[in-house]
Amino acid sequence: MSIDARLDTLGRRHQELESALHEELRHPAFDDKKVHDIKRRKLAIKDEIQTLQTKRLSS
Repeated sequence: MSIDARLDTLGRRHQELESALHEELRHPAFDDKKVHDIKRRKLAIKDEIQTLQTKRLSS
């Protein structure tokens, strides 16, 4: 998979997690553990995106 294709995939996954986070937070009794997990996964994806963008720029 090319870097650009991977970035596209990661961008979509990040957006899906953002939507899931907003949906979870809309519930009056949202699950703190689930919110934390979603945020952790979003951050991991964001870090991978930044790493790939740096690689792409230095190539």
